[in-house]
Amino acid sequence: MKPNLFALGIAALAACWGGTATAKPLDVVASFSVVGDIVGEVGGSHVTVITLVGAEGDPHAFEPAPQDAEVLAKADLVVVSGLGLEGWMDRLVAASGYKKAVVVASAGLPTREMEEDGETVTDPHAWNSAANGAAYARTVAAALAKADPANAKAYAANGEAYAAKLMALDAWAKQEVGAIPAAKRKVITSHDAFGYLGAAYGIEFLAPVGVSTEAEASAADVAALIDQIKAEGIKAVFLENSTDPRMIEQIADATGATLGGVLYPESLTGDAGPASTYVKMFRHNIATLVKGMKAN
Repeated sequence: MKPNLFALGIAALAACWGGTATAKPLDVVASFSVVGDIVGEVGGSHVTVITLVGAEGDPHAFEPAPQDAEVLAKADLVVVSGLGLEGWMDRLVAASGYKKAVVVASAGLPTREMEEDGETVTDPHAWNSAANGAAYARTVAAALAKADPANAKAYAANGEAYAAKLMALDAWAKQEVGAIPAAKRKVITSHDAFGYLGAAYGIEFLAPVGVSTEAEASAADVAALIDQIKAEGIKAVFLENSTDPRMIEQIADATGATLGGVLYPESLTGDAGPASTYVKMFRHNIATLVKGMKAN
């Protein structure tokens, strides 16, 4: 008996309407690499992630190009970290005509305020606490579920599993840093990007430049920092992957401090690097800091 091709066609259409056909992944645009990795972990196979500021990029200094507006115009969802980091995003959204949701992953988190050039500013680097990273994951999961209700259970499960992994990382970091005497927990970095990490794990960070890589240190500030390093015997000085290393190298030379390696405060590396995911970045930073602080 020959198969009824018309009936088979109707059955295939019914299967599609019933939801058994493979749905198109949600197109999500993430502002920079750390956020992009979190979205990818939570979204899994249900999302396609395009990251505007890629590996080794600087989200402070990013200048959107016309093709970025084209990417945004086609997106189903946009995710940013927030807290003033992506000052260029409002202009990009306006230029693209994008009308859907812009999700702020840091929404609801306690923020750090600090003085910079006589003004009070909000520190935007909230992800450098792993517990905050877990909050990012849950916020992203809820946003994905709202944009794509058919896969809400998958997003919730992925978000909770990833958040649990980050909370375990948070506990590990507290144990690692806690083994260092409090008096030794002082380090120098290129710019003030580790305030949340310092507050969460009990490390005092000193830097010649404030929260933005685009700021410039005055000669007086650098001289004062050199005097403090010498007076307190701080030996742990670190470079950052997204900043010019020359000032930190000069400070190390002037104080006799040892360069303790490279930290990754706000951008991931490529796949072959030591910080190719948010989890690897955080683990690398803590391990590198702990090794350096032991020299103080």
